[in-house]
Amino acid sequence: MKSLKNLHVWFISQYLLFTLFGSVILFLIMQVHILLDDTPVISLQESVLLTLAVAFVFMVLTFYLGSQSSQMVVRRIDKITSYVSRLGSGKYHDRITVDDNDEIGLMELELNRLAQTMQEQVKSLQRVASERSSLEKQAQQAVIIEERQRFARDLHDSISQQLFALNMMSSASVRLLDSNSDEAKSMIVQISQIAEKAQGEMRALLLHLRPIELKGETLRGGLLKLIRELEHKTPIAFETHLLHMDLLPENADEHLFRVVQEAISNILRHANASKIIIRSEAKTNTFNLFIQDDGKGFDLAEKKWTSYGLQTMRERCEEIGGKFEIRSKKDEGTYINIRILLEE
Repeated sequence: MKSLKNLHVWFISQYLLFTLFGSVILFLIMQVHILLDDTPVISLQESVLLTLAVAFVFMVLTFYLGSQSSQMVVRRIDKITSYVSRLGSGKYHDRITVDDNDEIGLMELELNRLAQTMQEQVKSLQRVASERSSLEKQAQQAVIIEERQRFARDLHDSISQQLFALNMMSSASVRLLDSNSDEAKSMIVQISQIAEKAQGEMRALLLHLRPIELKGETLRGGLLKLIRELEHKTPIAFETHLLHMDLLPENADEHLFRVVQEAISNILRHANASKIIIRSEAKTNTFNLFIQDDGKGFDLAEKKWTSYGLQTMRERCEEIGGKFEIRSKKDEGTYINIRILLEE
């Protein structure tokens, strides 16, 4: 409001200056006329009085006109200011009345166009947000369906076949128990081995059903809790050296937790390992996470990157700006290295 009052004073001062300048010009013209006229109609004193009277009349008129003009401009600017405040509060449907075709009127017209553009942009953003929410729900549903199909395939390919083999072998061993005890004993040993393998497969599959979220825990705390649980349920020994995990960005914790879950699940199902080593460290602004097992390994040339587990781990690492590397040889175990660049 202070600036608008200053504008009002400026208008009046400009009108008064114009009146003063006009009065001086009038006085000078009258003096020149008196000097050039041999028989002047009015004297010098009369010209001064006349000039003052004219100046006074003009001052009153200009003060009134200047006050009215300035008040009108101030009101229009105040209306524009109020309209801009409404736009700032999100009332993009409001429109300001265009009073005249002058510069202020053009400003009001442009503000209306700006409000129309902002209103259309808000509608577009709302439409995009709605479409994005719908796509996210569809993607989430697709992931759930894919996980269910994968779980069903794994059950069919491994557990169901092993259970079928257990059923057939147990039935055969019962029939051979009296006639051929040695062969029955051999089959019972095989049954025990198959049952142990099936149990490991089931634990690995159940590991995938664990929630991805860390539930407020740190990555280190979540991994140690997972490892302690697996140590009680599996014969595999774990060796951990988890350092510098607090240096990771927050969005990396859940991704890395899921990667370690996937790696351990693969080891339980395929590696036939007796020991898993998980360690981490940060050097020269790079965080490294190592996962190693002493299992039977595999040939990377034969095990293509289209493998679901390996592909998922690699994609999760890339989502947080990391790099996923894996080395493995038959009968020499598997070694995974995850590198993430840290902030300075």
